[in-house]
Amino acid sequence: MHLQNETEAKETIEKWRDQTPAAQLSKLKKALEGIELDLMYYEQKGNSKGIERCGTCLELLQKRIDELENPKES
Repeated sequence: MHLQNETEAKETIEKWRDQTPAAQLSKLKKALEGIELDLMYYEQKGNSKGIERCGTCLELLQKRIDELENPKES
């Protein structure tokens, strides 16, 4: 899964919500790795817009991972 922007990240997170937490975590972590690679590329090229896009996507994915790994007690 290669996410291009914040909108795609949000849509993908929502699409995966009906899957088991383990499946979601696996997919989220793979997507996170892909974006981290993109971020390194943009940093090497000095592409500030690309860096910003990747940062936003990373924050969204990490937030969802945190929610799944540390569910709030009800």
